[in-house]
Amino acid sequence: MATRNAAGPRTLMLGVAAVALLGAGFGVAKLTTKAPPAAEAPAAAAKAAPSTVKVDQSYLKASNISLQTVTAGDFGGQVQGSGSVVATPGGEAVLTAHAAGAVVRIFKRLGEPVRAGETLALVESRDAALIAGQRGAADARAALAASNLAREKRLFEQGVTPRQDYETAKAVADAARAEAAGARAAAGASRVAADGRSVAVVSPISGKVTAAPATLGAFVQSESELFRVADGRDVQIEVAVSPQDAARILPGASATVRNAAGATITATVRSVTPTLNPQTRSATVVLSVSGGSLVPGEAVQATITARGSGQPGFILPEEAVQSLEGRDVVFVRTATGFAVRPVVVSTRSGGQALIVSGLKAGDSVAARNAFLLKAEIVKGADAE
Repeated sequence: MATRNAAGPRTLMLGVAAVALLGAGFGVAKLTTKAPPAAEAPAAAAKAAPSTVKVDQSYLKASNISLQTVTAGDFGGQVQGSGSVVATPGGEAVLTAHAAGAVVRIFKRLGEPVRAGETLALVESRDAALIAGQRGAADARAALAASNLAREKRLFEQGVTPRQDYETAKAVADAARAEAAGARAAAGASRVAADGRSVAVVSPISGKVTAAPATLGAFVQSESELFRVADGRDVQIEVAVSPQDAARILPGASATVRNAAGATITATVRSVTPTLNPQTRSATVVLSVSGGSLVPGEAVQATITARGSGQPGFILPEEAVQSLEGRDVVFVRTATGFAVRPVVVSTRSGGQALIVSGLKAGDSVAARNAFLLKAEIVKGADAE
């Protein structure tokens, strides 16, 4: 019993000593162990994106990056609107058959160029044969009347026939000539072909075939549409605007138009409709353009100069403004490439951005496909 009690205190002392040694070892380890390094900041926060990017002229062409010169403007003095390209009244022609019949020849297909006066198809028609026969008969009667008049004139000059016979022959010849002229005019209006049994489908303007519903061998009625030809150089733009904006736009005002490809084209206000569209309750502004590569039916975005003023600044296409490291920036052209220029955007409307700080008039900036320059900068920052 005594032996067991003596062993108990000894065991307790050994346990206390072990605990003390462990505590001392932990303290030494704590003093000698190196502190773990602080968490490194993200590379994106530690490294700022480059402020310039070098770009060769060949890269600009290959990437289709367009440049735009910065000019002063304001949204208060401009009207933004969506529009569409349409052919002018003289820039599109609907070609029809002037007589009922069967389509026997087709010379042009969809998309092919056409010259003014060129035949696109032939329609064989009984009406054409009848018109051609009437023309031939009228010409024959006119020739006979002219021959009789010449004979009566000789006889009258020789004193063989009275003046009355000569005047009668002259009246008959005049009537025959008028009848022949009418028959020829009718044949010409019907576009009767040289074969005398077909009518020709002829384009009155130069352009390209934009519709070709004609089918070889098909029977078509008179005035049925067989082709449609449009001259892409003779187009206008119709822009829908609100009645309030329409009241601020005057004929002759300047405008710019941007198509889906990003091309910018100068335009002029031709007219403003005095009435509203009953479906959309909007007015239509007609813009005249010269040059460019607009196609009838193409959708465009227009910026029209109007009366009034607003916050001054610089107006650029919205795609020219890119977000880089949380800031709005544009890319200003330099001798070797582009410089990143932080800007302050006040307003965005109709695909345009009003910049009130960071640019000056005359700067040349990247507009279309500016995001490719941003991609180059981000790629360069990641590679460092």
